[in-house]
Amino acid sequence: MTEQQLTGSSLIGPEESRRIMGQLQGGASRRDVLAMLMAGGMQATLAGGLACAAVAAQAAAPRKGGRIKVAGAAASLNDTLDPAKFSNHSDYIRGCMFYNGLTSLDGSLTPRPALAEEFITTDATTWVFKLRRGVTFHDGKPFTPADVVFSIMRHKNPATGSKVKALAEQIEEVKATGPHEVTIRLAAPNADLPVILGTWSFLILRDGVSDVNAHMSGVGTGPYKLKDFKPGVRSVAVRNDRYWKPDRPYLDEIEYVGIGDEAARVNALLAGEIDLTMAIKPHSVDRIKSSKKHAIFETKAGLYTDLIMRRDSGPGANPDFVLAMKHLFNREQMLTSILLGFGEVANDQPIHPSDRFYFKGLKQRAYDPEKAKWHVQKANLGSAAIPVVVSPAASNSAEMALVMQQAAGQIGLNLEVRPMPADGYWSQHWMKHPVGFGNINARPSADLMFTQFFKSDAPTNESAWKNPKFDQLLLAARAQPDQAKRANMYADMQVMIHEDSGIGIPLFMSSIDGHNKKLKGLSPIPLGGLMGYNFAENVWLDA
Repeated sequence: MTEQQLTGSSLIGPEESRRIMGQLQGGASRRDVLAMLMAGGMQATLAGGLACAAVAAQAAAPRKGGRIKVAGAAASLNDTLDPAKFSNHSDYIRGCMFYNGLTSLDGSLTPRPALAEEFITTDATTWVFKLRRGVTFHDGKPFTPADVVFSIMRHKNPATGSKVKALAEQIEEVKATGPHEVTIRLAAPNADLPVILGTWSFLILRDGVSDVNAHMSGVGTGPYKLKDFKPGVRSVAVRNDRYWKPDRPYLDEIEYVGIGDEAARVNALLAGEIDLTMAIKPHSVDRIKSSKKHAIFETKAGLYTDLIMRRDSGPGANPDFVLAMKHLFNREQMLTSILLGFGEVANDQPIHPSDRFYFKGLKQRAYDPEKAKWHVQKANLGSAAIPVVVSPAASNSAEMALVMQQAAGQIGLNLEVRPMPADGYWSQHWMKHPVGFGNINARPSADLMFTQFFKSDAPTNESAWKNPKFDQLLLAARAQPDQAKRANMYADMQVMIHEDSGIGIPLFMSSIDGHNKKLKGLSPIPLGGLMGYNFAENVWLDA
């Protein structure tokens, strides 16, 4: 029950409700509230019920104050405060503390207003963004259209060294078209522009910043201000009391560090040295749950490890081999034995069920050794062993391959599992063997996922699958501002990947965070753990 629900009970008015909540925030007990209500003439039983409800509402309400220490899974001397150069989750976490974007992405990866209160288009080529008024940077400078123009256009400047320069090339022009309005014109229609602008690289800086790390020291419009930053060591953020979101953030201070070893992160959490961490392995969950002071938070997200069968060489050039391998995924067994239930069965296409464009009508491919055997016999591959390259770099790939190897042996298919070290795997082995594994992080949109990994000419088209109709649909969907029509196109594309590509996706893997039970406010954003790295303005410490 909230303060609004107390008022909505019609038993007390808004002023009395605020007075009760204020007393509780000041330290009053249930007994104090009961005495206050009865002194006003309320019957004892009714007063007792309302006093209990008020105490429960206060206990559930976010509280201001306190300090937490958070550990990510990586730290580097290349850590940066420049959104254009962000490259890992530690950068994203700091970015969400210090900056805002024009938009932000919700739990279905739908873009929502942030520094832009509204965004409008009629053709997906020209976009008008109405900017939020009354927003200031940490140094007191008002947020203006010039900041948006500068922050976006700097990605196109080769001197910036932006990691998303290729993505920004579609932006032809960004200009102020009013005191609180910016218009963006694209080279070609893209209905996902608000999604792109809601990602970490497109966070908004102050106009004219020349060296984000040294000159401006993380000055943004975000919920926290920078107190200390030592790349590869730690950062400390303090609350921005002039933040534009009412009553946010809740904490006084957040210290962030990187601890690469998962066991060390778990030990630090259980020892009380940190309050929140990420990238917990399923096998560590019971250990955390056994602590009375700690809990885990699971985010079902679009991360997956995929079987790559090159369609341009080796056995993957034969479509029957590809289908045989997809039917050899014992997905339920893998989910239970490898992920210990922390994930979801996938269906050989990359769009996660939380995504607004996920196609629910695609029939789930079953584990079917008999059908796999039929395809193997049709493929006529002979008896020679087929190497399957695995590595710790592609999470759980070895375990998945061993499950498949056992099932394949029962139908006369000889799979040879070949382990490779994690070091150098992505440069020396990924996509370089006829059959191997990859590992793909969640992407903020279906368009980005399809463009990066399934478009015929994409450098990271893992299985070298080429489908002209898919490519045509990809461009058509990107240009389509009608969401229902886009959904139909994306559904067709998911079916194509499922049926014909050389990629097998047996599971989606959950992101698992560990935290002090006093830490409240976490909710799932399926880009990754720690609320898609945007936990900072949302969490608080319970009493």
